[in-house]
Amino acid sequence: MNTELPFAVVALKTVTLVLGCLVTYFAAKAARRTGVTGLGYLAVGFGVVTLGSLLAGVAHQLPLFASDTALVVETALTAVGFAIITLSLYVTRQSV
Repeated sequence: MNTELPFAVVALKTVTLVLGCLVTYFAAKAARRTGVTGLGYLAVGFGVVTLGSLLAGVAHQLPLFASDTALVVETALTAVGFAIITLSLYVTRQSV
């Protein structure tokens, strides 16, 4: 088994988690500061995408779930998150 691949996955999941949390934080902060509804949806959308990545990373490290299950959960949360992000852009466009 290649031991470098799991390390690379952990490292990349960590970077994804940190950046996702930062984007979520700054979008939520901007939403509170400006009162723009679309920014709130944007924060939630990125939060959901980040949560999917986090859960997949945990499932990868802990043998609680089959890897197929972890992949389906991550993909589903990514799809839901991007749907919310899309909604945030629509809401923002309608508000202006």
